[in-house]
Amino acid sequence: MIPAAMAFVLAAASAFAQTGQPPAGQTPAQPQPPATQAPAKPAVPAQPPALKPPAPFPQDSKFAFVDINAVAANSSAGKEASNRLKALQDKKLAEINDKNKQLQAAQAKLNTGGAVLNDSARAQLEKDVDRMQRDIQFTQQNAQAEYNELQEDLRNEFQKKLMPIIDALATEKGLYAIFSVGDAGAMYVHPGLDLTAEVVKRLDGTPSTAK
Repeated sequence: MIPAAMAFVLAAASAFAQTGQPPAGQTPAQPQPPATQAPAKPAVPAQPPALKPPAPFPQDSKFAFVDINAVAANSSAGKEASNRLKALQDKKLAEINDKNKQLQAAQAKLNTGGAVLNDSARAQLEKDVDRMQRDIQFTQQNAQAEYNELQEDLRNEFQKKLMPIIDALATEKGLYAIFSVGDAGAMYVHPGLDLTAEVVKRLDGTPSTAK
């Protein structure tokens, strides 16, 4: 259950600029540049899920739960992973925006100076615009693939750090199961069964307070 939940923890939207359609009335000889509007960034909550104050664990319980979203948002490992994803996304968006600006300039030159350019110069400029469009599309695809690869690597790294802690807690407390509870879960769970804060402490290397 814990590894599956990580898909929701580290997932982030990575939409990049897409090639637009020519506006009404524009001739086919004048390709429309890709949209230059900044891509939508991941929708994230204003504040990360806060850790609840730990409560005494019921000694007779054989079950517990962990809020994986809160672990990722509050642990050093989770924050580092999110920062690395954001850094890569910002870098790729900057590259695409720069290419879009160059394409805009070439498209403007074609639109405003096309009438005074000779056939050879106009044809070359149209080829340049087409090449820039294809280059932007390739950059978008490459950026998406690189982002997905990093996301998967970070998810695996997080799981490698998380699972031994989950296993240790289950052994120490003699539990039958530790459930993953996030945005959707049980309508009520005894607060003492929440091991989220303890998992964060162990991930960060803080001395354990679990009993």
